[in-house]
Amino acid sequence: MVYWLMANPKAGEEGSRGPDFWRKHLEAAGISDIRDCSLEDTAWTREIDTADIVLAAGGDGSVNAGAGFCLESGATLAVLPSGTANDFARNLGLPEDPQRLCDLVASGKTQMVDIAVAQQGRFLNVAHIGLGTHAVRESSGESKRFLGRFSYGVALLQKLAAYRGFHGVIETEEGKVTGRWLTIAVSSGAFFGGGSEIPEASASDGQLDVIAVRPRSLFQLFLAFLTVRLSRSSTKRNSTVVQMKSPVVSVVTRSPKTITMDGDIAGKTPLTAKCRPACLKVICEELVTTE
Repeated sequence: MVYWLMANPKAGEEGSRGPDFWRKHLEAAGISDIRDCSLEDTAWTREIDTADIVLAAGGDGSVNAGAGFCLESGATLAVLPSGTANDFARNLGLPEDPQRLCDLVASGKTQMVDIAVAQQGRFLNVAHIGLGTHAVRESSGESKRFLGRFSYGVALLQKLAAYRGFHGVIETEEGKVTGRWLTIAVSSGAFFGGGSEIPEASASDGQLDVIAVRPRSLFQLFLAFLTVRLSRSSTKRNSTVVQMKSPVVSVVTRSPKTITMDGDIAGKTPLTAKCRPACLKVICEELVTTE
């Protein structure tokens, strides 16, 4: 068994969670056969065996790439959270303490999780259309360093007042909804956007969750958000937010709109996303299911 350490040297605050940081904790957990690798030169991926573990140390984009290598080879993915949002790590309920996490990696405990696939790519967390994509396109590296995951919220607020939304058709097994939207999020797990929780969701339920928000006043948007947070349950549908579950989700917009997947720009609409249930093996003790 080989442990492939795919670590971003700039991850964390000023590179504090780079390869040296994780190697120290992994070795303390009794893991010895560790090989450094990178996303720049992927020749190493031809050597991955089904018994190996790919250690993805970085943000959700790096984890997405690591998942791709595991899906191709049958290897196991281990997530070492080192980015800004780390939403996929939240789905896995991973320990926040680095040493406890590396001890879990050494234990070899695994779970199977879903992923979502589309023509534009795959996502473990979320695909965004509309206002949600501005967080990726306009939250600067400097703001991420100072504000962490809250930089996404700052980027959205800066655009909210001027953004009037777009026309789109959302189709799922539950039905079709047409209208003007502020943002549409299609999620494969229970968290997105730096910790925003999706009610009644998990990364292993075989479903995609759609959260679609209509253009409303800032007060109405805040009220809808507060209602969901306090009730800790799905809104299903109201005048502001529509939530649906389905293994297949289609979004067609009147004009092409940017799609982001797990924090990276993936392409343009239309989007047809499908859930691939229980196809990725991950290091995890127990998956998180939201209420």
